[in-house]
Amino acid sequence: MLELLAPAGSTEAVAAAVQSGADAVYLGYGDFNARRNAKNFSPEEFEAAVAYCHLRGAKVYLTLNTLLTDRELPKAAQVVAHAAQVGVDAILIQDFGVLRMLKQVAPGVPVHGSTQLTVHNLDGVMRCAELGMSRVVLSRELSREAIGEICLRSPIEIEAFGHGALCMCYSGQCFFSSVIGGRSGNRGLCAQPCRMKYGWQDKADEYPLSLKDASLAGHLEELRKLGVKCLKLEGRMKRPEYVSVVTRIYSQAIREGREPTPQEIEELKLAFSRQGFTDGYWVGQTGREMFGIREETAEPKELFANARALYGNGEQPLVPVTFYAMVRQGEPVQVAVEDKEGRVAKAAGDVPQPAINKPLTPAVVETQLSRTGGTPFRAEKVKALVEEGLALPLSALNALRRQVLEDLTAQRQQPPAREIWEYHPGVRYENRREAPLYTVCLRRADQISNELLRLKPAMVYLPAGELAAHPDLAKNVVDAGVPLAVALPRIHWDREEAELRKQLDVAKELGVRDALVGTLNQLGLARAYGFTLHGDFGLGVYNSQTLKELKRLGFQTATASFELKFAQIRDLSKCIDTEAVVYGRLPLMIMENCIIKNRTGHCACQNQNQLVDRTGAKFPVLKAPGCRNEILNSKKLFLADKAADYARLGLWAGRLQFTTENAMECAQVLSRYLELGPYEPNEFTRGLYYRDVE
Repeated sequence: MLELLAPAGSTEAVAAAVQSGADAVYLGYGDFNARRNAKNFSPEEFEAAVAYCHLRGAKVYLTLNTLLTDRELPKAAQVVAHAAQVGVDAILIQDFGVLRMLKQVAPGVPVHGSTQLTVHNLDGVMRCAELGMSRVVLSRELSREAIGEICLRSPIEIEAFGHGALCMCYSGQCFFSSVIGGRSGNRGLCAQPCRMKYGWQDKADEYPLSLKDASLAGHLEELRKLGVKCLKLEGRMKRPEYVSVVTRIYSQAIREGREPTPQEIEELKLAFSRQGFTDGYWVGQTGREMFGIREETAEPKELFANARALYGNGEQPLVPVTFYAMVRQGEPVQVAVEDKEGRVAKAAGDVPQPAINKPLTPAVVETQLSRTGGTPFRAEKVKALVEEGLALPLSALNALRRQVLEDLTAQRQQPPAREIWEYHPGVRYENRREAPLYTVCLRRADQISNELLRLKPAMVYLPAGELAAHPDLAKNVVDAGVPLAVALPRIHWDREEAELRKQLDVAKELGVRDALVGTLNQLGLARAYGFTLHGDFGLGVYNSQTLKELKRLGFQTATASFELKFAQIRDLSKCIDTEAVVYGRLPLMIMENCIIKNRTGHCACQNQNQLVDRTGAKFPVLKAPGCRNEILNSKKLFLADKAADYARLGLWAGRLQFTTENAMECAQVLSRYLELGPYEPNEFTRGLYYRDVE
């Protein structure tokens, strides 16, 4: 049966989820989770929540799925240690450094890969398994066919997103909120810029980035048949009544082996929707109909009142148990209770007396032991052995029932014995002292010029598709003695791998030996081709432990997150060569849903497309591999005049990220960074390197 995983943004929401039928809840504790604006839990509240859930047969998953700095890791280690001690069932992570810390501090706690890891193909799942994860949450953009293929060959459990708000960007790859507003979605403080108005000319009068909430109501049997282990409901920022309504509907449907009824679908809409729901990604049909906005509607008072009554007025009999009783002459009365997991609680009472009027019968004993009202327990069976002619006060049976249930309660809430170790960051590596070199990341092969190659960049990164389509231009790089690396697409589904392999075959034939890898999903393929591995910004290098983990995985270089300040990059212990993006339009979103086609009704990627926000800022929208879209920042990052600042960071290289520039501009920019030319963009930004990102 599908495990139903419900959100819990507060103590009340925990009760709402569990009493409404959730098999597990996920919640945040402290400041290190992807919903830092939710109420989250204090240590005491978290401990109580785990005990509450375990007593009632529900699991608890702790979300530790944000990128953390070196200074934050020790405090996060304390959170992990406490969570392990109180019996959390698994911890969700995004950050490879957090994963490394977790293995050190609490190696016995299961680890789940968050959707923030951007896992969207079998290779990514295999890498998660290699890293010791027992489950991974797939990207929300995947179709049922893609999920089915992954489930068929996955060595670990697969969790799929079932209901709630959809991000426009692939989770873990969105930098819109941080670059524009200083609030990072990768740090749990997304300001939801996708819900704002944008336009295509000069007026922001549409909502081209606001997706409807997803709903897989109607596809539950398909999910089960595909082999999905867990269905996840979104909503830690939502009120408990919403959690109760959605959890109840999905839970009942799953347990009864059916799909939600039309009436239940209406209740889901009343609880929360953005002009209805979408299953577009699941069925593989993207387009305009997937988009919607939140409209002001009256609160569904009756629906929410019924929800509050469900979880607020006493206990639902959630835990089936079997009672045993033995009433024999001359022996103390024996009562025991056993749960489904085999835990047994026993108690002995007084010796029964000979009956004067009404002797005790098995039926009476069964009736008294079945009275579990006010507790989470439900008497599924009662087996009573009662000798004839004996009497016992019913109050004595009631007392024994309470005693064994209290004992069983304590057993169910007892956390498992786990090893807990101190966190040690390990050896620290000294920074490089020499000035950084410059690498060049191109988007198009026609950005290569003789002028650029004469300036001898330390490496040229070229997309796999461009390299294969223009082998002559790629060969010019190799012939010029400039190292050439093939840049793998950040997003590529399993159905696209055959074409990608053809492109990599061309790269190998040209003598390319290096590959730029943007997420876990490309790592296995890059290894299979024997490429030297270079980590891109999509891997989220935010701390020294991540660099150590990437080194263990075989990476020779890595790119520091451009959400870090210069001082934080300087303080990274760089066990492998590290580069930082020092020029270019920073990528804000990469999307499965083509907003260009949504606008025009046909493919128009070859045209210049710019999204305009309410301030008049214009964001280029470019085609990404696989007919996807990428939104770039309206201003170029420019730091040529700040070279002295990043020269002290211990970097191997500064990367020039070319996107909308032509070949002449690319050469001019590199020339300026090498202090050989006067180039400066008309308007630019310093990025996030000089300001705090929340």
